[in-house]
Amino acid sequence: MARCDLCGKTTAYGRNIRHKHSGRWERKAPKTNRTFKANVQNKTLVVNGIPLRLKICTRCLRTTLKATA
Repeated sequence: MARCDLCGKTTAYGRNIRHKHSGRWERKAPKTNRTFKANVQNKTLVVNGIPLRLKICTRCLRTTLKATA
């Protein structure tokens, strides 16, 4: 399962809903389960002068790159 080492973001669960929502009960659009997986990348970041290889989500990666710049 995808998991960020910094923030702990993991897989989220939701519903996949088709385009047609209205109509009678027989023609109702089906809602199936789906997963939203975190966009996790393997990156080497320097923390306190020590290079660490981390699994980091793109949101955290973007934030850390802005903080170091």
